[in-house]
Amino acid sequence: MSLSTQAAREFRGTHTAGRSSEELRELVSHVGAELELAPAEHIIEWAVATFGERFCLTSSMGDAVLAHLASTVAPGIDVVFLDTGYHFAETIGTRDAVEATLPVNLLTITPVQSVAEQDAEHGPDLFRTDPDRCCALRKVKPLADALSGYDAWATGLRRAETHNRVIAPVVGWDARKGKVKVSPLARWSDEQVDRYVAENGVLVNPLVYDGYPSIGCWPCTRRVAPGDDPRSGRWAGTSKTECGIHS
Repeated sequence: MSLSTQAAREFRGTHTAGRSSEELRELVSHVGAELELAPAEHIIEWAVATFGERFCLTSSMGDAVLAHLASTVAPGIDVVFLDTGYHFAETIGTRDAVEATLPVNLLTITPVQSVAEQDAEHGPDLFRTDPDRCCALRKVKPLADALSGYDAWATGLRRAETHNRVIAPVVGWDARKGKVKVSPLARWSDEQVDRYVAENGVLVNPLVYDGYPSIGCWPCTRRVAPGDDPRSGRWAGTSKTECGIHS
């Protein structure tokens, strides 16, 4: 299902009322440490049992590991994909394959403005002239809007991906979004991911095997040399390391 910003607002309206921020923060303070060493499946089971339809997962479609894992625990779970308008064709193809082959409810969210409309208002190639602004308009704001109907969201963040994510909790409080943030794969190593992919025949974006271990928008993503930081191909040549969704 593809949702514009307006459609996303209408979709959010179908969700039942959720807990207050105070209730959610209190919940996290009690369970975060308890789930730190739990298997990923158990973490997802807890989130589904706790939040029900007000829990979703997000995927950038680098692979379908989290979507596959969640679908075995909760078939029909909402999977939110943010189409920035700048994705590689391979990423869109992976999204389509996930929707076609996994028992999930895939929701494609788009920014308010098309790329052409953004260029007209802010000038061409905003990703080059002001990458932080581009990410804010095409990633951060649209995702925040899409998540407004949920109390909790799961991400595929792993501590092994980058030093900036070493402290990412398995279950934590995302103060900026006012949501519980669940990272079931946070403790997984690269080897664990590879093993899960091989044992379960999980879809992987073909760019991963073409030198792109971390995949974002095509203008801001480069191949990575063997042995380099997997995220060094993101915003290469700048001091930027995150789009703002997880910061």
